[in-house]
Amino acid sequence: MLVADPHDLEMLSLLGLVLLLFSLGLEFPVDDLKAGGRRMALAGGAYLTLNVGAGLGFGFALGWGTSEALVLAGVLGISSSAIVTKVLVDTGRLGNPETKPILGIIVVEDVFLALYLAALQPVLSGADSLAAAAPAAGKAFGFLLLLAAAARWGTRITGRLIATRDSELLVISFLGAAVLVAGISEWFGVADAIGAFMVGLMLGGTSSGGRIRKLVHPLRDAFGALFFFAFGLSIDPGDLPGVVGPVLLAVALTLVMNVLAGLVAARIHGFGPEPAANIATALLARGEFALILATMAAGAGLDERLPPFIAGYVLILAVLGPLAAGRAGLPARLLPGGGARPGGGGPAPAAVSPPARSAAAPGRR
Repeated sequence: MLVADPHDLEMLSLLGLVLLLFSLGLEFPVDDLKAGGRRMALAGGAYLTLNVGAGLGFGFALGWGTSEALVLAGVLGISSSAIVTKVLVDTGRLGNPETKPILGIIVVEDVFLALYLAALQPVLSGADSLAAAAPAAGKAFGFLLLLAAAARWGTRITGRLIATRDSELLVISFLGAAVLVAGISEWFGVADAIGAFMVGLMLGGTSSGGRIRKLVHPLRDAFGALFFFAFGLSIDPGDLPGVVGPVLLAVALTLVMNVLAGLVAARIHGFGPEPAANIATALLARGEFALILATMAAGAGLDERLPPFIAGYVLILAVLGPLAAGRAGLPARLLPGGGARPGGGGPAPAAVSPPARSAAAPGRR
C-alpha cells in the first residue's frame, strides 16, 4: 500500500487541485482581458458556443444522464492552456498574428470556467430539479461575486496583509489563504478549486505577486503530480475498451468544431486559411481541466463510464493536438481559400508574449 489510509492520498490530491487553480489565478492575465476588446470576446464566445454546445449535445446523445451531459459540455468545450502555450512555443508561433486571438480565446475560457463550475456545483451536489438547484446556485453565485469584488477592489488591503520579506512566512500566508477560502467556497456551494482560483487572482495583483508565483511553482508541481497520480489510480484500464466508441466520436466531433471555431475566429480578425488552421489546431488539446471534471464527477457518484471516457478522450487529444499543430499546413490547404497566399488578410506579425498562465498546470484547462 502506498499510504496507510486511502483518504490521506485523497486529501493530498485535493490539495494539488487547489494549488493548480490557485496558480492559474495568479497567472490570469487580467490586463489582457481588459484590453482585448470586442473581437477577443466574439472569438472566445464563438469558440465556447461551438465546442461547449457540441459537448452538451453529445452528452445528451450518449444518454448517460443530464448531469453527465453537463459535465461533458465542459470536458469537450475547454482547451488545455498549458498544452496550448507549449505548442505555441515549440512551433515558433509566438510572433504570428493569430497568436493573440488564440491567447484571447484562452482568457475567455478562464472566465467561463469560473462561472461554469459555480453553476455545475449544485447539480453535482444532487439537486434533482431547477427549483431545487436555484437556491444553491444563487448562494454560489453570490459568494462568487463577493470573491470577485474582493479580487477587484481588495487587492491593496490584501497586499498589505501578506507583505513580508520572509519567504517561509509568505508561503504559509498564501497557502493558508488558498486552503481556507477553498473550504469556505465548498460550504457555499462553489467548487473549492474556484475559491482557490479567486484567491490567486487577488494575490496575483499585489506587490508580492511575483514572489508568490515563484514560491508556489514547486508546491504546485509536487501536489499537482499527486492529483494526476491519484486520478490515474482511480481508472481501471479494463473500463477503457467499453468507452472506445464514444471516445473516438467525441474526438472526431472536437476536430470538426475546432475547425469551425478556427474559421470563425480568423474571419473576425480578418485572417486567411493558414491562420485559421493554426488557431484550430493550437486549441485542440484537452487536459487538466477535463481531468478535474472527471474527479468531481466521480466524487458526485455520476455514471461510472464517465471517468474512463474522459481519461481516454484527454489522452488522445493531448497527443493529437500538438501533432496536428505541427502540421497545420495540411488542413490549411483543405479550408476554403486554402490555395490563396498563406495568411492572407492578416496584419503584419507582431511579437506576442506567451500568457503568464502558461505555467498554470501540467497538461490542461
